[in-house]
Amino acid sequence: METTPVPSAAGMHLVRLRDLHDFEVADGSPDVRGWAVRGADGKRFGDVYELIVEPDAMKVRYLDVELDGGLHINKNERHILIPIGAAALDDDGDNVFVPALTSESVLNYPPYLEINISRDYEEAMLRALNLPVPVRDGSPFYEQPGYNEDAFYNRRRPAELPSSFRRREEGREPLA
Repeated sequence: METTPVPSAAGMHLVRLRDLHDFEVADGSPDVRGWAVRGADGKRFGDVYELIVEPDAMKVRYLDVELDGGLHINKNERHILIPIGAAALDDDGDNVFVPALTSESVLNYPPYLEINISRDYEEAMLRALNLPVPVRDGSPFYEQPGYNEDAFYNRRRPAELPSSFRRREEGREPLA
């Protein structure tokens, strides 16, 4: 099956936040990297490794989750992407919940191999999470509940904060 890369010319170029040296997580927005990721069964199946962002829209689109080594997954398939709106933050602790997955069902989830994210791969993720797959008619792909960044951050960041990441202020050093 031939894959169709996400076209950068259409404003859908996705990159890891760490690769944008002039951007950082915005003050007031939790930096979820390193947080435990738990499924509907409450069991931890991984940790948030990185944020996959769309700089033109100033939106986080995916959580790059590194799966727990105890799941006995091939080391080359230990990362998955979760659409930001398919996850939720714990109200109190540093946990991310993915209600559509469990520590068992995540074993059948499409792995992320840190290559170009194709539309076919994005659609496979949505199907695995039982989320609607948009019709390829040219309408905005990320304008659906599975990509609602505000629903993810919900009560853990101020409502007036326009984005979860921002351009780093001049002279401000990146956090280690």
